[in-house]
Amino acid sequence: MTSPLSFSSAASVLDLAPVVPVVVLRDAADAVPLARALVAGGLPAIEVTLRTPAALDAIREIADAVPEAVVGAGTVITPEQVTRCTEAGARFLVSPGWTEALLAAMRASGTPFLPGVSTASEVVALLERGVREMKFFPAQAAGGTAYLGSLAGPLPQARFCPTGGIGPDNAADYLALPNVGCVGGSWMVPGDAVAARDWERIEELARAASRLRDAGGTCR
Repeated sequence: MTSPLSFSSAASVLDLAPVVPVVVLRDAADAVPLARALVAGGLPAIEVTLRTPAALDAIREIADAVPEAVVGAGTVITPEQVTRCTEAGARFLVSPGWTEALLAAMRASGTPFLPGVSTASEVVALLERGVREMKFFPAQAAGGTAYLGSLAGPLPQARFCPTGGIGPDNAADYLALPNVGCVGGSWMVPGDAVAARDWERIEELARAASRLRDAGGTCR
């Protein structure tokens, strides 16, 4: 068995892999084989979004059965969800935006977190509060690489995981930016492959995505 990936509250999810799969699971029974396929393909950080009733059970299953994965919770929008996710075993938290209450709860959890931003003012506000790593969402709709790259000059201390509208054709462009640590996307976990339980296909897509930074180009 692969050794559990070393990851603590002092570590950064932005540095685990070039791509964080954004996973929507409707059946918690699919969580473990899906996670194993992603890890085998070189993508250990897995964001399970709280968009389905199965999400918390899926996080729990992965945390218990796939120690080499770093499973996180996405679409976290309330302090109550922070508690439920960390109790289920989430090792990082991702939100589409942030409020003072949500930020306080994520910080108090002791779990690494990526609060969402889409404007320079939101970035500055988080920097004032000591937060340097953020989710840029929705990436394409909020200005894409041109906007995100323009933030690197005045705000070089901020690092991002852009998510939203990112796929194999533009992921490498984001990864080339100096203020991007990784990107989030779902193209390596297509719905039809999950529904068909085609874990081999998902592993192949994950392996291709894991090489994006080195490839310096698109990845299909």
